Amino acid sequence: MSTDSPAPDGVIATDPTPAPDSATPEPKNGFDRFFEITKRGSTIGTEVRGGVVTFITMAYIVVLNPIILSAGTDVAGNNLAFPAVAAVTALTAGVMTILFGLVARLPFAFAAGLGINSFLAFSVVGQVTWPEAMGMVVINGVIIVLLAATGLRRLIFDAVPYELKIAITVGIGLFIAFIGFVDAGFVTATGQNSPPVGLGIAGSIATIPTLVFVVTLLLTAILVARKVKGALLIGLVSGTVLAVVIEAIWHLGSAVDNPGGWGLSVPTLGGSLFALPDLSLVGDVSFDFSKVGFLTVIMLVFTLVFTNFFDAMGTMTGLSKEAGLADAKGNFPRLKSALVVEGVGAIAGGLTSGSSNTVFIESGSGIGEGARTGFANIVTGLLFLLAMFLTPLAQIVPSEVAAAALVIVGAMMMAQIRDLDLGDFSILLPVFLTVVVMPLTYSIANGIGAGFVAWVVIRSLSGKARGISPLLWVVAAGFAIYFARGPIEQLLAG
Repeated sequence: MSTDSPAPDGVIATDPTPAPDSATPEPKNGFDRFFEITKRGSTIGTEVRGGVVTFITMAYIVVLNPIILSAGTDVAGNNLAFPAVAAVTALTAGVMTILFGLVARLPFAFAAGLGINSFLAFSVVGQVTWPEAMGMVVINGVIIVLLAATGLRRLIFDAVPYELKIAITVGIGLFIAFIGFVDAGFVTATGQNSPPVGLGIAGSIATIPTLVFVVTLLLTAILVARKVKGALLIGLVSGTVLAVVIEAIWHLGSAVDNPGGWGLSVPTLGGSLFALPDLSLVGDVSFDFSKVGFLTVIMLVFTLVFTNFFDAMGTMTGLSKEAGLADAKGNFPRLKSALVVEGVGAIAGGLTSGSSNTVFIESGSGIGEGARTGFANIVTGLLFLLAMFLTPLAQIVPSEVAAAALVIVGAMMMAQIRDLDLGDFSILLPVFLTVVVMPLTYSIANGIGAGFVAWVVIRSLSGKARGISPLLWVVAAGFAIYFARGPIEQLLAG
C-alpha cells in the first residue's frame, strides 16, 4: 500500500501511494479480492483484531446513547425507555457498520453520533415530540444521501484545501484524546470561570478509576512503543481485567452514587449476561410538523444536516489518512459510496429512534491495530448485533479503560501535522482554529466551520482569493449562518 518500508505495528503508514502493479501481492481468493486484504498489506487476523478493538472502544455507545436520549423530555412529556434505546443503538450500529464494510470496504464503524443525539435530547425535543424529532433525522439523512448521490457532496469534499484536510485529521486526534481524558476523569470541569477545567479532583488524581486509566494508558503506550502485535487490544483487555478485580475488592460502584466510582459502567461480572432486545422503538417516527412553525423545522433540519455532513466528512478524512488509504488530495477509495452510505446511516438511525448513525472517530483504534479493510467492519458489526442480546456484557468495559485507547489513537493522529508547512500565516491560523476549536467546543463540525470561514476570509483579503474554490465560499457562508443560527431564529420568530 505504500512505497515506503512497512510501518511497524501500532504505527500508521501515512504515504498512500500504491505500489507498482508488479509489487502488488496476488489476492489469495475471492474473499481476499473483494475486501482487498492482501492488496492493502493486511491479514484476516489483523482485520479481526482491529474489528474487535474498534468494538471495544465503541461499546460504550450502547450505554451512553440511551443515557443521553432517555434524559430528554419532549413537549408531550414523554421520554424514551433506556432498554429500548440501548437495543436499537446496538441494532443500528451493527447493521450500518456491516453495510458500510460491504459497500465502501473501509474500516470505519458506525454508531449514534454524540453531537446529534445531544442536540436532539436537549434542544429539538423541547419543541417537538420524539417521533417528530426522529422524523427530522430521517429528512436530514435523505438530504445527505441526495447530496452524495448527485456528486455535490464529493465536489464540496474536493473543494477543501489539503492543509485543512490535514488540520481536520490533527483536530480529530486532539478531540479523541480530549474525549478520553474527560471520560477517564483525568480532566474535569472546575465549576469556575478560570480555569474552567483542571486535573482530576482539585488538581490531583484522586479516584481509583482514573488511576486505572493512567495504568492502562502507560501499559498500552509501552506495548505500542515496543511494537507488540495487538498492543491496543492487550491494553484494553488488561485494563478491563484490572478494573473487574478492583471492583470485586473495593466495590466502588457508579460515580452517580459514589464520587470516586466508575463513570459510565461498573466493571462487574455479576448478574445475567443475556437479555432479549426491546425493539419497540423501531418505526416510531412522525412527519407531522403542523404544531411547530415551518421556519423552526427548517432551522432544526439545517442544523442537523450541517452537523451530520461535516462531522462525517471530517471523520472519514482523518481516518482514511490515518489508515494510509488517502491520496495526496485526501481522497480515499469508494468515496462516493462511503458518503451515500453515511447518509443512509442517518435515515436508519431516525427510523429506529436511536439517533443519526455516522462514522465514529473511535474507529481509529482499530486502524491503529492494523485494520485496513471493510472486513474489520463485519467483525465490529457482528459484535454490535451480539451486543443487543448481551447488553450487560458491553457494560463491563469501563469508560476509563476505553479512554486510554482513545488517547493513544489521538496521539497517533496528531503526528499528521508534520506534513504541513505552516510558514504562511494565512494557512497557519485556519489550521490552528480547525485543530483547537474541535476539542474546545466538543464538536468536529465547529472546528471545520471555524477553519473554513477563517481560510476564506484571511486568504481572500491577503491577495490569494483566486486559489479558493467557489464551493468553499458557499460552504463558508453556510457555516457563518450555522454559527449565527441562534440570533437568526430569534429574528425570524420576531
